[in-house]
Amino acid sequence: MNRERIYLFDTTLRDGQQTPGIDFSLEDKLVVMGLLDQLGVDYIEGGYPGGNPTDTALFAADRKTSATFTAFGMTKRAGRSVSNDAGLQQLLGARAGALCFVAKAWDYHVRVALGCTNEENLESIRQTVEAARAAGREVLIDCEHFFDGYKANQAYALACAEEAWKAGARWVVLCDTNGGTLPAEVSEIVRAVASHVPGSHLGIHAHNDTEHAVANSLAAVEAGVRQIQGTLNGIGERCGNANLVSIIPTLVLKPHFASRFETGIDAERLAQITHISRAFDELLNRSPNKQAAYVGKSAFATKAGIHASALMKEPETYEHVPPDAVGNIRHVLVSDQAGKSNLIAALQRIGIAVKKDDSRLDDLLRDVKERESQGYAYDGADASFELLARRALGTVPKYFDVLSYRVIVEERDREMISEAVVKVKVDGQVYLNAGEGNGPVNALDVALRKDLGKYQGFIGDMELVDFKVRILNGGTGATTRVLIESRDGGGNRWFTVGVSPNIVEASFQALSDAIIYKLVRNGVEAA
Repeated sequence: MNRERIYLFDTTLRDGQQTPGIDFSLEDKLVVMGLLDQLGVDYIEGGYPGGNPTDTALFAADRKTSATFTAFGMTKRAGRSVSNDAGLQQLLGARAGALCFVAKAWDYHVRVALGCTNEENLESIRQTVEAARAAGREVLIDCEHFFDGYKANQAYALACAEEAWKAGARWVVLCDTNGGTLPAEVSEIVRAVASHVPGSHLGIHAHNDTEHAVANSLAAVEAGVRQIQGTLNGIGERCGNANLVSIIPTLVLKPHFASRFETGIDAERLAQITHISRAFDELLNRSPNKQAAYVGKSAFATKAGIHASALMKEPETYEHVPPDAVGNIRHVLVSDQAGKSNLIAALQRIGIAVKKDDSRLDDLLRDVKERESQGYAYDGADASFELLARRALGTVPKYFDVLSYRVIVEERDREMISEAVVKVKVDGQVYLNAGEGNGPVNALDVALRKDLGKYQGFIGDMELVDFKVRILNGGTGATTRVLIESRDGGGNRWFTVGVSPNIVEASFQALSDAIIYKLVRNGVEAA
């Protein structure tokens, strides 16, 4: 049985750039193009040449991509000829294999936004497509506000789509611009449109304002469209766009779609999708969504003991697809719900082999549950958990002793100054380290790592990346949990946790664990 082809159109660099707080540089756009090429999408929409300096530079840059590079712009303005429309002429001259033109498909917007008649708008659509075809380009018409327009004036929305198709557009894209259409409506409307424009030439562009962009895209495929537009991690204006990172694995791995449709994404490319998703978030300087479908750190995580036991025997009991198919990994978390199965799986993950009947496991499990009742959280602090486990099993060297520490915060000449002093003993020698920092935790970090004697060379490339504080109960005497993220010169990152009614003590616990973990993972032996 021949499968129909679904084409994937990425608009991260254009529509995704409308996300509040996101402003791609030229270098950023080139990096994202590399990620998209690695993933294997069919189209990459680069932006609006002439619309801003960055997009203009991208279209002039030396680009290498196997996807069809696409320029975006407006259809011809009413009352002007093709040759006299500067915006259209700039698009026709752009270095791009395809041109995507946005056209109003809601008569309300034709009147309010364009200020022209319905007939003039149809004429602009037709002449734009014909001019782009004459220039030898593949043409897409994004029918903006199509679904709202269809519900307001069915005949005119259909006329816009038909005009683009008859003029020679390769793709007529139905846009849920306001993001308020629901899957059942999408399905019904797309089926109606497909009786006028062949589904093999229809696309869907869904926004996520009701959290249905992925569902709407898949409903549109069921109803006949064969191109899906979306963005990496669903970024975009307001609530975002359809998330290609969720859509692609569903199309490739779910038999309901995979048995009928094919994409340009093979198993090898799909296995890169978790890396691509997280690398993109790193580029945006934001934390990946741990609960993201398929690619989130928690997507294949479990913490209930009976679930973990079953999962270790038969993964299919609690996994809808194999995590390695999307480049993710299984996480059996250690928590206050943990049973021995969780604990063994967690130890195996960090490379600690232990027999199920080892009596030390009961002590460790009891310790974990007791500490979590005090506020420790090891779900997000694997490094601290590994140290806790290794200490219980007697495998953590004694690198140094902290004899004392203090931190001073004062206002001096209208400037806040933080100073810390840490006294440590290393191999029988006492070191008194002082440091200043941007706040008390940074000062403690600087002082603790200033001189650890024979171990200093192993921690010189360490740095504190992130510092999070959570108050676990109310009042000024509340228990505080501190989570610290550290990084070294090799790009390795790890998380440590500290808990105390005193925020300085909690911070110092996490800082100390971070250094000890670094030494343990580097295989450094104690004196």
